[in-house]
Amino acid sequence: MNTQKFADQIRYYTMRELDNLGFGHFGGSLSIVETLAVLYGKVLNVTPERKDDPNRDYVVLSKGHAGPALYATLFLKGYFDEAFLYSLNQNGTNLPSHPDRVKTPGIDMTTGSLGQGISAATGIAKGNQLLGKANYTFAIVGDGELNEGQCWEAFQFAAHQKLDHLIVLIDDNKKQLDGYTSAICNPFDLVGKMQAFGFKSWRVAGGDVDAIEAAIEQAKQTVDKPTAIVLDTIKGQGIPYFEALLDNHHVRPDEAGKVAIKEAIEVLAEKIGVTQ
Repeated sequence: MNTQKFADQIRYYTMRELDNLGFGHFGGSLSIVETLAVLYGKVLNVTPERKDDPNRDYVVLSKGHAGPALYATLFLKGYFDEAFLYSLNQNGTNLPSHPDRVKTPGIDMTTGSLGQGISAATGIAKGNQLLGKANYTFAIVGDGELNEGQCWEAFQFAAHQKLDHLIVLIDDNKKQLDGYTSAICNPFDLVGKMQAFGFKSWRVAGGDVDAIEAAIEQAKQTVDKPTAIVLDTIKGQGIPYFEALLDNHHVRPDEAGKVAIKEAIEVLAEKIGVTQ
């Protein structure tokens, strides 16, 4: 699979589903597109047919508000059809704003209350370790989410338990709900902090699919400690309008924004070769 093309497809369908809804978490969804493309296009040992296989790899989207990007990915991998994708956040939907493992095929853990997802992922990894399994647990965590104390409790536990099949992907897009992370609660050096908590950790370009894939392969070579890959991303990544928009966490676009979204979708459609 061409991973960059897969990322372009994920970005296109993420924009389509949010445009169909009329509002939503554009910024944080777009910044994890390349990471999802690598996971589901190259790395994960899982298929729609094996979505409940206890020996599969697990993905926990701890930053649950980025669910639309994960849903677009699952659609493209065949977990459900396109009509299901456009039911995002509608009344009675099985595709809620934040992931729900009971409602949506392919979701391994219900998330959305920030901080709790990484704790759940750590529990999954520990359970699989106790069972002697070789599968991996991948947790996608937001930089703003790391304001939560329980994240650091989970990290300390993971390192103490030597969970070398837990790979944490930190989406360092520099913003959270109310502004820049550096202004709200400065995270300082995330790589250094994760190393201090007992992780092997380094920073990679979060928009580079090859760099992300190489980092995950390197993480899999790590023994007796968990890994944290800090993804250097841009909130709204890949869509110039959202990259430039200061308040791009949850967006209810005005008329100019709606035009910009339509134009971005058209550009992506041409790029991936689909007809509007």
